[in-house]
Amino acid sequence: MKLNYRLLEARFIDRPNRFLTRVELNGSIVESHLPDPGRLKELLKPGVRILLKQEDGNNRRTKYSTQAVYDGNTLISLNTLLPNKFTAHLLIEGKIDFLKEWSLIKKEVTFGKHRFDFLLKKKEEFMYLEVKSVTLVENEIAKFPDAITERGRSHVKHLGEMALDGIRTMVLFVVQRHDSIIFQPQWERDPKFGFELNKSFQNGLEVRVIHLKMTKNELQYLGELPAKLNPES
Repeated sequence: MKLNYRLLEARFIDRPNRFLTRVELNGSIVESHLPDPGRLKELLKPGVRILLKQEDGNNRRTKYSTQAVYDGNTLISLNTLLPNKFTAHLLIEGKIDFLKEWSLIKKEVTFGKHRFDFLLKKKEEFMYLEVKSVTLVENEIAKFPDAITERGRSHVKHLGEMALDGIRTMVLFVVQRHDSIIFQPQWERDPKFGFELNKSFQNGLEVRVIHLKMTKNELQYLGELPAKLNPES
């Protein structure tokens, strides 16, 4: 998927709050909006290279948004909206093998008190699909979440309950970097999410993982990763 905007290289200085970064761009210090409110302490270290997007709009507090960060030579997307756009692109193009027979019917669909990212259809069957962005990789293991997520736990719990009622559901983890070989929940940081995900999986929730490689110009689909959901295995 091509990125239809130019990315500017800068240096990270600090993070005054969850949604704001201060960076050095062309010798000047500027503020930049951070789309990913996660912990990100393993990635956003003083002096690391980051990529910015110049934003338009008179009502914006900042003229830039922080889109990606380099971990060595690995470029990692920090835009939590990109996985949804990328997934929609892959669905329309039929690139995801295990979803090739499914058509994208609707985005941002509500079921009960929860809203999920996509509603898919195959013949007469419907499936609710939730997408989660993954940026943390340790020793080639992609992990989610990087910070405690009550919202994420609630999502997978509800999807598991729907699966028990005979409704097809899936959570798709999109690893926004190319340097992992397997996925697992981040047990050390948010064990409640991990146990809820594994329980919902046992109840019928489908859990899948894909990963990508990011460049300054595009996102490249790399295929599926295996997932290890049981903490005791």
